[in-house]
Amino acid sequence: MIFDTLEWVNEFVWGHIAFALLLGLGLYFSIHSRFFQIRKFGSIFRSFISFFEDTQGAKGIHPVKVFFASIGGCIGIGNVVGIVTAIQIGGPGALFWTWIGGLFGMLLQYSEVYLGLKHRIENKQGGYDGGPMYFLPLAYKGKWIAPVICFLLCIYGVEIFMFNVMADSLSVNWNINLYLVVATLLVAILVVAKGGINRVGEICSALIPLFILIYVFMSLWVIFHHTEQLPSIFRSIFEGAFTAQAAKGAFAGSTVMLTISMGLSRGAYSGDIGVGYTSVIYAESATKKIGKQAAMTIIGIFLDTFVICTLSILVVLSTGNWHTGTDVTVMVQEALGAHFPYMHLFMPAFLFLLGYTTILTYFVVGAKCAKFISKKWGPTLYYIYACIALPLFAFVDATQAFVIMSLSGALLLTLNLIGIFLLRKQVHFNLD
Repeated sequence: MIFDTLEWVNEFVWGHIAFALLLGLGLYFSIHSRFFQIRKFGSIFRSFISFFEDTQGAKGIHPVKVFFASIGGCIGIGNVVGIVTAIQIGGPGALFWTWIGGLFGMLLQYSEVYLGLKHRIENKQGGYDGGPMYFLPLAYKGKWIAPVICFLLCIYGVEIFMFNVMADSLSVNWNINLYLVVATLLVAILVVAKGGINRVGEICSALIPLFILIYVFMSLWVIFHHTEQLPSIFRSIFEGAFTAQAAKGAFAGSTVMLTISMGLSRGAYSGDIGVGYTSVIYAESATKKIGKQAAMTIIGIFLDTFVICTLSILVVLSTGNWHTGTDVTVMVQEALGAHFPYMHLFMPAFLFLLGYTTILTYFVVGAKCAKFISKKWGPTLYYIYACIALPLFAFVDATQAFVIMSLSGALLLTLNLIGIFLLRKQVHFNLD
């Protein structure tokens, strides 16, 4: 009953409030910047390459490490499992709205990172602290917003959905006791997270590029073997984006608003658009060129939405198992398994790799937010909450864990985007 209510609230917020904010503010920034995300994409990519030649600054973390720490949080299980729930519930048309959310989300995330860098402060550890808790008080004209945002980021920072998927996948496919898996994962997260964003950046820099190459190759291989279905798939995507879809197989059918809600919410969740965690990470960058660093988020959203999420959905659509009733946690695994051997061994390891980097990134941001609320008690209470919530939600249905993450993300997005709109004149779209 409680989760049914939360699901209804989640769908309402994403289908009405978040929908209007994402599209309205995203369209405003796109027009205002003359579609900076498209017009300057080549220059943004070249500036990203130039970051590899930069030396470490006196303060902060190397810009490339910051970039990979950030996409380590958004490129993960949400791109492989979470995004598939969008079409399972909302139909193929949901992918269209995921694209729209990604296109506008590029500038929304750029804006929040730009403001986070602009209003960051130096800390006693020789680095920087920044994020929505530092710039939103200027927008809302009050200090009350900072602890509210930090509290929501603490909930969002304990990634119960991905922990659930990781634990279940490892336990079922490798036939390991679930309690042992949960305990091992929990220790691995708590120990490594102590190293902060710098440690997470080092891990993600080594693992994420490997994941992208392997997953893109395998997905394109599957899609290549179903090229004759692509015309009908893309037709169903564009038609389904604007029309109600009838039930087919285990697919329950959907209204247009549900399709929009699923596409935007799953896309925003996988890319962490408007949530605020990205600006907390980017604020630690050693670079002084805040526009250049903020523009890296456009590359991150491109990889997240237009590459990984799109390939995941095209794989399950082309193989036809998206409406068979298969559990979302193994839907992509079964689709890839039709073309590659030993997927029952490979996919759990793959999901562990993705989930681990994502959970680490979120966890570190949540810990920083907890410390912002209370330097004395915040981190301790945050770790206690994590030690309770992560094991607890490992033994419930994955959709229940997902609705909590999605709803907390929707609330964060609403507060952040309203604040960004109020501070819109401070945002400048350039690479300086």
